[in-house]
Amino acid sequence: MRKLIFLFIVAFAFASCSEEVIVNPEIKEVDTGVNPDEWVKVPAGEFFYNMHAHVDTIANDYEIMITDVTNKQYAKFMNEAVAKGVIKIDGDSIKGHHDGDKFDGYLHEWEIPAGEYLLMPFGEPGSHIKLVDGKFVVDKGFDNHPVVMVTWFGAKAYADFYGYRLPFEKEWAKAARGTDKRAYPWGDEIDGSYTNYGSSRNAIQKLLGGNIARTTPVGYFNGNKYEDFQTKDNRSPYGLYDMAGNVWQWVGDDYPDVHYRYMRGGSFTNYEYNLFVWARNSAGPDFYSINIGFRCARDVKEEAAPVVNDTTAVSDTIVIEIEEKINE
Repeated sequence: MRKLIFLFIVAFAFASCSEEVIVNPEIKEVDTGVNPDEWVKVPAGEFFYNMHAHVDTIANDYEIMITDVTNKQYAKFMNEAVAKGVIKIDGDSIKGHHDGDKFDGYLHEWEIPAGEYLLMPFGEPGSHIKLVDGKFVVDKGFDNHPVVMVTWFGAKAYADFYGYRLPFEKEWAKAARGTDKRAYPWGDEIDGSYTNYGSSRNAIQKLLGGNIARTTPVGYFNGNKYEDFQTKDNRSPYGLYDMAGNVWQWVGDDYPDVHYRYMRGGSFTNYEYNLFVWARNSAGPDFYSINIGFRCARDVKEEAAPVVNDTTAVSDTIVIEIEEKINE
């Protein structure tokens, strides 16, 4: 019974809009002016965690991408990683190695041993990265959209390849909420001009084209006006875009009593209650969908202590000793 309930919850959360979701490769290109290669530092310290806003603490500073990973970035990764033999094309999908999870033997926990796992399928509706003449290319107009149809294994493979990692849930939550008790990354109110979710669909359809539900470019909701659609700035207190809406985001935690993975943020197929900063979803690490992506985090490198000029120090000592002898 527990398994059936879990499957129902997942199905509901991923398709909570009652309308049929249609994905179309034709789209208008939009330049948001937001650079997906930028990162911000989130300081260590206390913050309010989850719905009941209990005080929690992040022990160390960390950095996190200001946007989700884009189709362009992920296609670049796959081309580079395939060339280096890190991942491989297997039929109509990309696979890569995972070292396996520690198996704790809890009830309903599945063992995930070391092996080759699905990172991303290609050629399926909803995916905007295609294999053409041995190279991965992005559908026109989708370069700066968040990559979707990527499994947790696929998100982790990208992060590992570049020396990054997936953010832990608490890191994600602090980056989204800051240090107050706000409900959404930008504050406590929400409407269709803040982010890409169920209530913004009509305006987005008009601008991007087609009777569809789909992603918007990363950082699209930044206060800019696109034709007659005025957006509001949806950045979090630390400057992250799209921490609510557009796509769900995989996080890195591997909890000891479960085999599935968590994601945060809600998506374009959801409504307000899935976009709260405390809302979460879960699925198996090999699950993929048209509304799931990710962003990366990384540890902050400690700055090296300034090097003391030993020669100068010795010289000063000698001068002092000479002066003392003269004074004698």
